[in-house]
Amino acid sequence: MDTLQLKETCRRIRLLTTECIASRGLGHIGGSLSAVEALVVLYYDVMRIDPAFPGMPGRDRFVLSKGHSGPALYAVLADRGYFDPSLLRTLNRPETILPSHCDRNRTPGVDMTTGSLGQGFSCAVGLAIGSQLQGDQANIYAMLGDGELQEGQIWEAAMLAGNRGLDNLIALVDWNKMQLDGLVEDVNGIMPLADKWKAFNWDVIHVPDGNDVEQVRQALRQARDARNGRPKVVLLETVKGKGVSFAEQAGVNSHNMPVTEQMYLQAVAELT
Repeated sequence: MDTLQLKETCRRIRLLTTECIASRGLGHIGGSLSAVEALVVLYYDVMRIDPAFPGMPGRDRFVLSKGHSGPALYAVLADRGYFDPSLLRTLNRPETILPSHCDRNRTPGVDMTTGSLGQGFSCAVGLAIGSQLQGDQANIYAMLGDGELQEGQIWEAAMLAGNRGLDNLIALVDWNKMQLDGLVEDVNGIMPLADKWKAFNWDVIHVPDGNDVEQVRQALRQARDARNGRPKVVLLETVKGKGVSFAEQAGVNSHNMPVTEQMYLQAVAELT
């Protein structure tokens, strides 16, 4: 895809994500919308996958460690053909294949069950080790929230990945600077963020605008193509609730907020 096509896809994914959450009336819209560009670039430009064969051996894998942002991932998977988009309106309902947090046993295309913050990243490290042992040449991608970086388990996993030289592992930090209880720096600051990752033997790629598809694409392609004996982390400075005015204006409160049918129609008007 060229840049214009990627931008159009991001617009469509934002609509589907908002529709998904509005169908339930409540959901994690802020962190879902901030992650759209990264997810679109991964699934439409960077990753080696086949929606017709979700379990393809040697495929690239993606772990949404911040599993509460599942609606954005579900929108991408539906749009890519992993399942019928009409199912997006069954979010977190009885017998749904789309639970509130990602579940690999229920949703086609989901590579790892996540939701308990910190644990998904450890699973991604394990997947990267397994891929190297198998020699399948797959890349393992893991998206983390910046609030999630306050979990000690993240840094234990990062230390192991750096020591093992897992150059098939690429972490993405959705750095929107907000978490459930407030601003990340007010709750438990994570700065200096780049220096922390470098200290664990990771290469760092900083993206000043993580909601700009071209900046995101250049960074993720660079990370994918650099097999140099070190894992990579892409720090994406994003806007929580990006692209939908009521979510952006809600700020911290968009972490998990009501989304009514009227609010959904407002998002449609803004995005079309």
